[in-house]
Amino acid sequence: MSNSTELERRIAEILIRETRLEDVTAATFDPEVDLVEEVGLDSMDLTTVVLMLQDEFKIQIPEDEYPKLTTVRKIAGYVQAKLRP
Repeated sequence: MSNSTELERRIAEILIRETRLEDVTAATFDPEVDLVEEVGLDSMDLTTVVLMLQDEFKIQIPEDEYPKLTTVRKIAGYVQAKLRP
């Protein structure tokens, strides 16, 4: 992955598509917004997004890690760490 901004954009695209968020694009999505508290995602939404991220990036994300993945920026940092050799 070339940089964290590109990774954040890809994650935002997945999030927007899978949760059917309206009136927002990957370019306008704030990577610091809390996905549960501010966006209103529930545990099923987060599980769906995590499954898509695992498929997209070919990584495993243990269920006990889900609560840490509260913003696109945190998810990007987590994914980036998993992708490092």
